[in-house]
Amino acid sequence: MTRYNDTSGLWGCQLRRREFIKVVGGAAAGWPLVARAQQSTGTRRIGVLMSTAETDVQSKIGVSTFERGLQERGWKPGENLQIEYRWTASNANLYRRFAQELIGLAPDVILAAGATGVSELQQVTQTIPIVFLGTNDPIDRGLIKSMERPGGNVTGFIDFEFAMARTWLDLLKQLAPGVSRVAVIRNPVQFSGIGLAAVEKAAPSFNVQVNPIDGRSAIEMEQNLTAFARGANGGLIVTPSPFSVLFRDLIVKLADQYKLPAVYFNKYFVAAGGLISYGPDLLEQYRGAAGYVDRILKGEKPGDLPIQPPAKFEVAINLRTAKALGVNVPGAIIGRANEVIE
Repeated sequence: MTRYNDTSGLWGCQLRRREFIKVVGGAAAGWPLVARAQQSTGTRRIGVLMSTAETDVQSKIGVSTFERGLQERGWKPGENLQIEYRWTASNANLYRRFAQELIGLAPDVILAAGATGVSELQQVTQTIPIVFLGTNDPIDRGLIKSMERPGGNVTGFIDFEFAMARTWLDLLKQLAPGVSRVAVIRNPVQFSGIGLAAVEKAAPSFNVQVNPIDGRSAIEMEQNLTAFARGANGGLIVTPSPFSVLFRDLIVKLADQYKLPAVYFNKYFVAAGGLISYGPDLLEQYRGAAGYVDRILKGEKPGDLPIQPPAKFEVAINLRTAKALGVNVPGAIIGRANEVIE
């Protein structure tokens, strides 16, 4: 470590001009040598822009799965690979700041969780490859040109299909046949509304009324859900969004407090005490993302790699929560479940 003893001014009165020039000139001469040394090692750099907080356990499992996928393909962090993580906790200012930081590091490819991160990255670069996760409706968002050939510098994995909404409603009605009003938690700032639209389209087949619950903040969401819970025969569906992930413990707590049978889009809500979930295997998508990153590092263009829809879906149910809510779980649902918490 170089130390500067500054006793009278920025550099100290003992540092003469010719010495200063020598120091700066020597350092500048060394910069190309450092760059060449890094290049000669064959080390590649990946940026990762996450929509959650660094303390989020499920997200940490996801990125660990991503890293294992890379290692299986020969990419070793600390050897031939360097990974730079940035965690936004769904903060708009941090999305913008960290997107610029990652682009400034000139990575070979960036993994971005959530559409907001992709949008911020695209405002800074149109050339550095981006692989996304947890993004819905990428065409309408303007992220890609088509699902088969996205074009540009972006490709990735979506975590929603319209048919999921019908399954959410079907599970809810099997568990609570008397439900006639369904609150759908969304975040209008960070989510396009495709999940809500899909539920609304399927709702007449199940004879239920849909009530959107906006949640730009935890306080707003709690107030709106409390107002909804004052009515009878209510149920809850939680659609994918960074907000839902960030505040999943609060959402599960409110559903329990107001005795609302609830269907979630991912099983980690059930692990936190939620009733039932149906959604894609997100770890499978992290593994897929590792494959796409590997292909890009080996020379393929992201615009030539098709957008991948969910390939594997999971049902998880918490029987302890069902008992607390007074919900009788049909044997068919238990038999269908990939994970049962007793």
